[in-house]
Amino acid sequence: MDVKIEQSWKSALASEFDKDYFIKLTDFVRAEYKSGRAIYPEPKNIFNAFNLCPLSDVRVVIIGQDPYHEPGQAHGLCFSVLPPTPVPPSLKNIYKEIESDLGRPSKTNGDLTYWAHQGVLLLNATLTVRAHAAASHAGRGWEQFTDAVIRECSKHDGIVYMLWGSYAQKKAQFVDADKNLVLKSAHPSPLSAYNGFFGNHHFSRANEYLVAHGKEPIDW
Repeated sequence: MDVKIEQSWKSALASEFDKDYFIKLTDFVRAEYKSGRAIYPEPKNIFNAFNLCPLSDVRVVIIGQDPYHEPGQAHGLCFSVLPPTPVPPSLKNIYKEIESDLGRPSKTNGDLTYWAHQGVLLLNATLTVRAHAAASHAGRGWEQFTDAVIRECSKHDGIVYMLWGSYAQKKAQFVDADKNLVLKSAHPSPLSAYNGFFGNHHFSRANEYLVAHGKEPIDW
């Protein structure tokens, strides 16, 4: 399996890789890919969020639950899909909120790689999934690993955390809200977007915070 993680993350998370849970997780994930089942994303993209956004570059953290589980969707960034894959419903709602919040049209495709290049860590709590089976790799150790990721991020001040829905909001326990901006709302899913995601102004609030702390705003 061609699995690599960017050097700054590899160094920061080195102690995790030797822990029992991670060794068991690695064995499980490797067996899943070798089983003949379709597993997403491709092995080379498991750590794509980290490879595109080194630790020292992180300005915003967005947390999803687990990868998209249909063919041609997951590529290692939460909420993101590569063209020509149609924009998924949750991402359509994210784009609607950006348009409403910032008063300008958003993108027409679902590729959020350009956010990652600007320091947005697009992190799923679980980094792999079986085809057609949401949350099929939950409870195997990925959550413990991504908790460690948030703890590493929280060693740096002045980061914006966008936590959409109750699942993502569990990660807030690892963040010092006095030294960072923690933004919480409903999830952008069509099932919940009208319960507080629309109108949350997270994108403008994030940029205002970044500018106030001497950082470049994100081009959403």
